[in-house]
Amino acid sequence: MTDVNVFVAFAAGVFSFLSPCVLPLIPSYLSFVSGVSLDEMRSEQARSRVRWRVVLNSAAFIVGFSLVFVSLGASASFLGGLFFGYRNIIRILGGVFIILVGLYLVGAFKIAALERYLQFDLKDKPAGYLGSILVGITFAVAWTPCVGPILGATLALAGSAGEVSRGTLLLTSYAAGLGLPFFLSALAINSFFQFSRRLRRYIQTIHAVGGLLLIIVGLLLITDYMTMLNAYALRFTPQWLLERL
Repeated sequence: MTDVNVFVAFAAGVFSFLSPCVLPLIPSYLSFVSGVSLDEMRSEQARSRVRWRVVLNSAAFIVGFSLVFVSLGASASFLGGLFFGYRNIIRILGGVFIILVGLYLVGAFKIAALERYLQFDLKDKPAGYLGSILVGITFAVAWTPCVGPILGATLALAGSAGEVSRGTLLLTSYAAGLGLPFFLSALAINSFFQFSRRLRRYIQTIHAVGGLLLIIVGLLLITDYMTMLNAYALRFTPQWLLERL
């Protein structure tokens, strides 16, 4: 696996974090998994006392949704491997799907079902860090309709790889792109409140940029230039990094 595909998957995770069903609700997610109220998070007196409870429970939550996404990546790659003889067809169909997702993000068309997320009635979180992991698994399913297009594009990329290890790495990168800003939000929750309010006005522009990125990736897959681009990237990748990819 090369840096290009890993970067695309990581960027897809970041764009998923910035989706309307994730970004505005981050404070609520942090409050739910940690058991710390939003008022306590904002309070200067309580902030240092509750910070680590928020951070550690958030880390467990990230582990939960990452398990789901990485499992999906391994499954997509496994299926791609089963149909390895049709890898060119899979690559082209995956490219077409990714382009359609890019057009959707740019705003060329809308699908109402993808503008929402599933609602789960979780009044009380299971206790402890294991409970936070279980909630992360549950919310990964709840997010799927809304982040589904970007996640689906990443899975199409994983499926075209045709190797479970590569698909696992791709979806690990996707989960990292989604989880890293979530974790940073937990570390600096007060700053996040201010940052997210300013960022919301640019959400559509950010999605359009993500859509253009996916359209380019889709075209590269269809024309098989992605393979050439990856081979070119290998020339600039340090040997120590190659040994770990």
